[in-house]
Order: sequence, then C-alpha cells, then structure tokens
Amino acid sequence: MATSDIALSLRDGSQTVAELGKRILIPLTPSSPPGLVEANTVDPWSKAGKYALGWTYFCLVLVFLVTVTRLYHLWTDKLRQAMFKHEVEKRVAEYAPDPEFQLYNLHSGGTADQLFPRIFPHEGEKPYGEVTTSHWSSIGVVNDTLALFRWIFYRPIPELKWKKKIILGFPSLAVIAILLIALTFVTLYCFLPQPLYWQSIRFGSPPLAIRAGMIAIAMTPWIIATSMKANLISMLTGIGHDRLGVFHRWGGYLCLFLSLVHAIPFYIQPVWDDGGMSVFYKLFPPGSGIIYGSGIACLVPLCWLCVLSLPIIRSKVYELFVLLHIPVAMIYVAVLFWHCKNFLTSWSYLYATLAIWGLSYFLRIFNLNWVNPWRNSWIIGDEAAITLMAENAIKITIPTQMIWRPGQYVYLRMPGISIFENHPFTISSLCSEDFPSEYGEEYRDCTLVFRPFGGFTRKVLNTAIEKGPMKTYRAYLDGPYGGMQRELAAFETVILFAGGSGITAIVSQLLNLIKRMRDGKAVTKKL
Repeated sequence: MATSDIALSLRDGSQTVAELGKRILIPLTPSSPPGLVEANTVDPWSKAGKYALGWTYFCLVLVFLVTVTRLYHLWTDKLRQAMFKHEVEKRVAEYAPDPEFQLYNLHSGGTADQLFPRIFPHEGEKPYGEVTTSHWSSIGVVNDTLALFRWIFYRPIPELKWKKKIILGFPSLAVIAILLIALTFVTLYCFLPQPLYWQSIRFGSPPLAIRAGMIAIAMTPWIIATSMKANLISMLTGIGHDRLGVFHRWGGYLCLFLSLVHAIPFYIQPVWDDGGMSVFYKLFPPGSGIIYGSGIACLVPLCWLCVLSLPIIRSKVYELFVLLHIPVAMIYVAVLFWHCKNFLTSWSYLYATLAIWGLSYFLRIFNLNWVNPWRNSWIIGDEAAITLMAENAIKITIPTQMIWRPGQYVYLRMPGISIFENHPFTISSLCSEDFPSEYGEEYRDCTLVFRPFGGFTRKVLNTAIEKGPMKTYRAYLDGPYGGMQRELAAFETVILFAGGSGITAIVSQLLNLIKRMRDGKAVTKKL
C-alpha cells in the first residue's frame, strides 16, 4: 500500500485527530500488507491502556498488603492492651478491701503481691502482671512470617563515604527490594511483549515506546501522592509522608527511565523514514511541535527534577531545590496534557494527578493551626516563647489547642524570626490532660527542643539573645505528621535509643509509656 493510498483512506474516513489517536490508526483492507495486519492484531494501539492499568494494579496490591498488615497490628495490639486492662481491673476487684472495714486484713498474697510481687508465686497463682493471651491476639504463623520479613529487610545498608562525607546513601533493604521488583516489573512489561517495532513507521508508533509511555503516565499520580504531606496512602498504611519520600524520589527516577525508553524508539525508527512523515502530517500539522517538540518539552523538566533531587546535588543547592521543585513539577504535568493530547487513557491519569494534588492540599488545611475559626489562633497563629537551655539547647513552648500523638512532628513558621522559612521539629511534650497549659484547660504546651546549627535554628538563637526571655512570638504550625505506626504500650519489652539532641524524638514516647504503665494500660514490663 502506497503512502498516497494510506492518506486517501484516512481522508475518506473523515476522522478527527482525537479519534485516530497517537498511533496512526490505519483501517485494514483485503490488500493490507502483513506489517499493517500485525500492527492491528498482535499488540494493537487501541489496547495499550492495559499497560498503564498493569502499573496501577501493581501499586494497589502493594498498598493493600501494607494496609492489611497495619490493620492486623492495630487489632492485635489493641486486643492485648484490652486483655491486660481487664486483668488489672479483675485483680484490683479481687484484692479490694470491704469498704465497711478499711483495715480489713487481706489474705496472704493480696496487697503485698501488688506492691512487692513474688518472683516465685504460690502454687496455682499467676505472677502479678502476667496476662493470659488470646489466640486471636497473637497468631503464631503470621507473627513468625512478619518477624522473618523484618529480620531480613529491616537491615541498614552501609553508606559510601569519602573523607567522612557521605557520597551515596541507600534506603533500607525493604525499600530496595520493592524498587527492584518495580523495576523488574516495568522492564519485563515493556520488553517481553513482541514486537518492539513495526515493520514500518507508517504502520504506527513503536509498541515499545507506547508501552513505556503509558506506564510512565500511570506513575504520575503515585509520584505526586507520595510527595504530599497529607495523603490517602499515609492514612491507609500508617506510613508518614516523610518515609514515603523515598518512593517519591525513586519513583521519579523510574519514570525518567521509562520516559527515555519511550523517546529513544522514535529516534531509532524516526517518523521521517519510509514515508512516515507524510502520514503523521495528516494527524499533526507541520510546526505544531507535537511529534517531537512536546515530548522534549516534557523530558526537560523531568530530567531537571530528577537530577536536582540527587542527594549529592540537592545538598549543595537545597534552597534552589525547595524553591523550584513544585513549580517545575507543575510545568511538567501541564506539558504532559499537551504531549498526550487525550489519547487512550492518558488524560484520566493526569486528571487523577490533579485530583490527588488538590485533595492533599485541601486535607492539609485541617493541619494548620491558624485556619480553624473556632480556635483562638485563627489567622493570627499561636503565641510562642523561646527559652535558652543548658548544653546549647533551645526550647520553644507553644500553648495550642492542636492535638498530637507521641513521636509526631510539626512544621514551624515564625514570621518574627523568618517570614518564609518553614522547618520540621519533633514534639517533645505529651498531649495529655495530666499536663495542662497555663493558658487554660483547652490548651496543651507544644514543646520543641533543638540545638542551633545554621539557618533558621541559628536565627532563633540570635533573636532570643537579642530580644530577651520576655519576648513572645507568633507561631504558625503545620501538622502534626508522622509518629509511630504501633503503640509501644502493646509490647512487654521496650528499648529506646537516642543520642544528643535526638533525645527529643523519644521524650514524648517515654512520657506516654510511663503514664500508661501508671494507669495500668500498658503491657510493658521492661523499659
């Protein structure tokens, strides 16, 4: 079939660009060449959306498995704590004296065992604090499987250093395993199906390019979702956005790899070969830039985002990275709309990206301490005081109506010190009725403790020295975020590691654990 005949058949069909699609959709006729028949039957362009769905299903299965594991842990932890609480209440009821006889002499093994439990109890007695566990609170096979997984995949990988400087750091073995599985999946999904190219560019875009492009488009919503502070993935899995950041970064690298796999075939089999340009011009007018220009326009910002996110480069130009990362990402998504032209299901994933972006920013509004009109901090923020402590430490106390859990952190902005800077700090105080604020019963003191080094923390120190201890500042909080996925009170033995100013990360955990042990709500025996 000659090029003129192909163009004539397209013209006779009176099909629009959107109907034809990005691949040159040429109708089959009895005289169609074998190459064209192959292009329309073996791996037709109209069915290429399945490759994007493959990546979507891969991610959904992964999120489902992590969510189920989290629900199992929540269930067993709550069940163990509830059983322990029931056992404590039962013991207290058994050993409680008759109210009519306050000096009632309890039988042997009563009060004395509560205050000074015997190491070797009487025959038939259970030691105080020993709780009968339910089969459903600890499923051996599941626990052993999870323990084996943690034993293998939680091991840290040594960093590559040169003269005490970190040249290359690695995520945990579990993250590396997930990334290798994802890389293997997309590589095989692109290269295993045959053919990789059609006999002629006149029969359509190379199948390899279409597969890689659709998977790259399908990755975009997930890359954005793992970058947002408030996102549905964290709500389902319990994994904070700070830990999802590694998937955001490596997902971007994987997307760049697929984008190159998508682009290179168009240079190996260019559209100007074998009369392909005349056919493409029937779909894309000359000078529109859609054939190659829009693809390059997408690849440039993606390369910029990935290269500047490399740790060795990001550490040197961090302020530039923070300033331009989101705007460049917005440009990248906007150019994708131009490049994809709503072919196949491409715009569905881009619309999903915008929806995730908008929803995350909307959910984040509820984490801001100054947007709730029913709080005294509405618009003006909370009041904060700075205290200089020993060992070159600084404490910022913020009486607030915000609620947080042990181990969580907030992003702090203090316009009186720096208008545009917003930095994360772990909360070292406990949000509990046992620790009320001097501001009133509705307030709790959110305490942030850190050592000044440079940047914002050094500005805090200098301002505190200059203004004196009586000066107060406006504090705008974004959070809380993060925290432990499981409660420490659900474990019999708890070991906490901290060094230097890192002690602030576990102070609230320690206070909460002591409080729950005092109230008889913690299974913990050793700390």
